[in-house]
Amino acid sequence: MSILLPPLKIVTYNIHKGMSALNRYVRLYSIAMALQKLDANIIFLQEVQGEHKKRARKYLYFPEKGQHDFLAQSLGLKATYGKNALYEHKHHGNAILSNLPLIDSHNLDISVNAMENRGILHCTFKPEGWPTEVVALCAHLNLLHHDRKKQYQYLIHYIQEKIDPKVPLILAGDFNDWQNKASDILQNELNLQDVFIHRHGAPAKSFPSRMPFFTLDRIYTRYLLPIHANVHTGIPWTNLSDHLPLSTSLILNK
Repeated sequence: MSILLPPLKIVTYNIHKGMSALNRYVRLYSIAMALQKLDANIIFLQEVQGEHKKRARKYLYFPEKGQHDFLAQSLGLKATYGKNALYEHKHHGNAILSNLPLIDSHNLDISVNAMENRGILHCTFKPEGWPTEVVALCAHLNLLHHDRKKQYQYLIHYIQEKIDPKVPLILAGDFNDWQNKASDILQNELNLQDVFIHRHGAPAKSFPSRMPFFTLDRIYTRYLLPIHANVHTGIPWTNLSDHLPLSTSLILNK
């Protein structure tokens, strides 16, 4: 049955607030063109600038509208934005762009210290022709492992308590998991699999974009089988952000 259903094309990407790695150039227009070629059904984005009044005045090509709205309009998708870090003239967070019917959405505050404002954006979609809804969680976790341990526990509790255990789940984003601890925890506690470990035997190296060595970005799934899993390297990606995007195609596996 699952083979006959259309696969879901998934991308996760930390866009570095639409700026080049050293914050010298606006890259949002090029990011939109590059993402368009990936033709994804669901795009998980981190470090999305919802507003930055100073940069909008300084840079000719920095859009005044939120980057999630700009990218969604450019790609012909609908956007959901989760505001995590709020300052006087700016705010940023996570976003999910999709061409699937949206059932509901809300943003979760998973901040554990005053220095890093982090969140998880929760969206529920109903893919056309699928017999079930799909939950999408877009995450951006802390830099320090002892903070991430608290956030893993929050994730585990939230998924166990708030999400139907029979519903397919995608958890994707920037986990800042320098030490490769997340996969074992999420596998043991939630039966989530890393699509790159499933397909290639190891997490994807996605940071820094010009010489990827660290496995910071992840796509985890439940009841969804990856057909492929790719890290998008080379031009134009090495010039767009300090992270590389990951992509996969998923079929229902129940």
